[in-house]
Amino acid sequence: MKKAGILNRHLAGALAELGHGHEVLVCDAGMPIPDGPRLADLAFRAGVPSFAEVLDGLLAELVVEGATAARELEGAHRTLLEDRFPGLTLVPHERLKELSAGARLVVRTGEARPYANVLLRCGVFF
Repeated sequence: MKKAGILNRHLAGALAELGHGHEVLVCDAGMPIPDGPRLADLAFRAGVPSFAEVLDGLLAELVVEGATAARELEGAHRTLLEDRFPGLTLVPHERLKELSAGARLVVRTGEARPYANVLLRCGVFF
């Protein structure tokens, strides 16, 4: 049994299959899930788990070379993303939904605040 890191076996397995250039959408509970990408649905109750805790857990395991979020994002989540991704790309929310169709993996959180979504582009560790 794993003693650290992401314990959810479906999510851990999906992360292990990612390669350079693959995209992962981390989204709130209200984001439409596109057909195609693998889904790790972590939503339990409104706000649980939060966007921030899921994002931080993923960032502890992934190399990320870029991130895209909705221009409409405001407040604490915008600050969170700008702090973690200095080169954060902002696009209209409708465009983010279009881009999410190309994601390899979607990780749905229980976040209940709007626009708490980010599309991560995987990098390499070397």
